[in-house]
Amino acid sequence: MDGAGGDAMAPVVEFHDVTVAYAGRPVLWHVDLVIRGPALYGIVGPNGAGKSTLLKAALGLVPLAGGRVTFDGGALADSRARVGYVPQRETVDWGFPVNVMDVVLMGTYGRLGWFRRPGRRERDVAGECLRRVGLADLAGRQIGRLSGGQQQRVFLARALAQEAVIYLLDEPMAGVDAGSQELIFGVLDSLRAAGRLVIVVHHDLRSAAGWFDGVALVDMRVVAAGPTAAVLTAENLRRTYAGQPAVLEELARAVAAGGRTP
Repeated sequence: MDGAGGDAMAPVVEFHDVTVAYAGRPVLWHVDLVIRGPALYGIVGPNGAGKSTLLKAALGLVPLAGGRVTFDGGALADSRARVGYVPQRETVDWGFPVNVMDVVLMGTYGRLGWFRRPGRRERDVAGECLRRVGLADLAGRQIGRLSGGQQQRVFLARALAQEAVIYLLDEPMAGVDAGSQELIFGVLDSLRAAGRLVIVVHHDLRSAAGWFDGVALVDMRVVAAGPTAAVLTAENLRRTYAGQPAVLEELARAVAAGGRTP
């Protein structure tokens, strides 16, 4: 299945017959998906549908039971320095004794190599990334003393400091306030405008309809994928959220609204 953008845009990330299983139970089943860029692209579906697993499979964080994932036609190892990742906030140890600037500087380590420490250029880059996410005045604060929305923005700033070409974000809007969601989407939109591919696991259909160029509806398999308006139809939503009538009713209202408000 093709992602957003049509034939004029080059395939960037491709899933070829990808299957992932936990304890012998399939979580993703024969997934075929082509995501073209530059674009702001959403991975959407019900809880437990395998959305986060899809990103982890792309990054080699979970083993594949079958299939393969390519970046620009090659292996992840050939593109790893060009790929930025923002994990789910719940997976992070927020009690770790580092401050905001320390976390963002981690995004520069890939360019420095093993034996160089971040210098003035790296601190300037990190400071600019913090400014972009609205946290420049919190550079010295311990990460555990931030709000949920601020913590998510710190990890976005770390990914920006990597100066990647492809960004993968796992539920960056989960548990954040409306202001943080609008700011994060604005930063992601600017990355797309700068020629980047940004892939986002997302749960809110209303904001998905307003922000994403393309989406993939996922429920163990890819139900539908392509330009957002063509994919977020009543029939595709019924196929994706079957057995959840209350969810379907809410989704129908959300998609009909079609706005960028959370």
